[in-house]
Amino acid sequence: MKVKCVICDKVESIDTNLPLAKKLRNRPIHTYMCDPCSTRIEERTNERKATGNFETHLPDVEEEEYI
Repeated sequence: MKVKCVICDKVESIDTNLPLAKKLRNRPIHTYMCDPCSTRIEERTNERKATGNFETHLPDVEEEEYI
């Protein structure tokens, strides 16, 4: 199966029996990212986390007072 990286537009070929290939075929919302782009994003994210200015935007959980 041929796939295209969403960041660098590099076309690669992956095995059609891999779980990733099945996920890409069955759920079009999933996108493919090549290994160099994935590691680059991971490294930059870890650098931002190390600075202390990194915030995750999680929804606020409201507790019900009657439960």
